[in-house]
Amino acid sequence: MKQIGAHVSTSGGVAKAPLNAAAIGAKAFALFTKNQRRWQAKPLADTQIDLFKQNCHNAGYAVSQILPHDSYLINLGHPEKEGLAKSRNAFIDEMRRCEQLGLIMLNFHPGSHLKKISDDACLKRIAESINIALDQTNGVTAVIENTAGQGTNMGWRFEHLAAIIDSVEDKARVGVCLDTCHTFTAGYDLRTPEKYDETLARFDHIVGFQYLKGVHLNDAKPDLGSRVDRHASIGKGKLGMEPFRYIMNDNRFDDIPMILETVDSTIWGQEIRLLYDLVEK
Repeated sequence: MKQIGAHVSTSGGVAKAPLNAAAIGAKAFALFTKNQRRWQAKPLADTQIDLFKQNCHNAGYAVSQILPHDSYLINLGHPEKEGLAKSRNAFIDEMRRCEQLGLIMLNFHPGSHLKKISDDACLKRIAESINIALDQTNGVTAVIENTAGQGTNMGWRFEHLAAIIDSVEDKARVGVCLDTCHTFTAGYDLRTPEKYDETLARFDHIVGFQYLKGVHLNDAKPDLGSRVDRHASIGKGKLGMEPFRYIMNDNRFDDIPMILETVDSTIWGQEIRLLYDLVEK
C-alpha cells in the first residue's frame, strides 16, 4: 500500500504535525523537529513529546510512516574543522530529538565540498559523520536524500550514495530517500516507461532497493540534467504526470513514507487524492 503525505508545519510545536497531516488526508508525513534555519533550539519539552506520540496514535500514524528532515544548515561533508564539528553536533542533536519522539528515521542532505576538498574526500567525511552520529544514538536510521547536484552538493549521482553507504559501519541503520525532482534534474530520466525502468534498474544495481526508506514526490521546474533544485506541483513541471503514475503502480514503493514537498501547500490534500487516483484498479 502506498503511504502518501506531505512535509507539514510544526508551528505551535511538534505535536501539531500529526494533526496537520491528518487534516489533509495524509497517510504519512514529514516534519522538522526544530527550526530548520537555526543552529540552536530549545530542548523538546516532555509535554510536547507526550502529546506528539498521543496525536500520532490517535491519527493512526505508525513511526514507519513518519520521515523527519534535519536542518538545511547541516553539512556533514564540510571541508573545514569548525564547520564540520558544528554540523556533526547539530546532526547528533537532531538524531536524539528523533529518539525522544520515538521516531526511527532522519532524512538529510548529505553535504557539500565547497570547492575546498575532493569529491571522494567529501564522501568519506559524510560517511564518517554518519558513523559518529550512529555511535552516539540508538534506533534511528540515517536516511540520505539524493540531491539535484546544485552548487557543490554531493549525492546527486547514485554512485555517491553507494560510496557513502559502503563506508557506513552499521548498514542496518542507513538508508536512502529518493526525491523525484532531484533525480530528474540530476540527469536521470523518468518520463517514459523505458527511461523509468532504466533509471530504477541503475538505482537498484548501484545502491539497491533494500536501502530505500522514503520518497519525496515533487515535479521539477528545471530541465533534465540541469542540476537545479526547484520543485513544482505534481503534473505542472518538466516531469509531468506519467512518472507519478509509474511510481503509484510500482510495488517497490509500497509501505514507505512518500512525501510531497511541492510548492503550494494549500493543494497538498488535492495532490494526495490525485496521486491515489493514479493507482490502477
